[in-house]
Amino acid sequence: MNSVRTHTLHAHFDGKVLRPEESVDLKKNVRYLITVEDEESIAKQSLWEVLSEFSGKIDGPEDWSEEHDHYLYGTPKQNKRQ
Repeated sequence: MNSVRTHTLHAHFDGKVLRPEESVDLKKNVRYLITVEDEESIAKQSLWEVLSEFSGKIDGPEDWSEEHDHYLYGTPKQNKRQ
């Protein structure tokens, strides 16, 4: 199983090339996936804005919180609604 290594670094864009501010330990001639974030934009986000990017909702049964063991592990339901 391959493990994914993640690198975070600061770089400047000169109009053609991204240039790292520090040396990087990356293999040559390997294709990498790069995510670009503007530090100014990130600095302006509140904690709640950052957290909301990682939160979400999932659809599930109404009794999900009461019967989580049933849905996760298949145990019998404890609160039988009629």
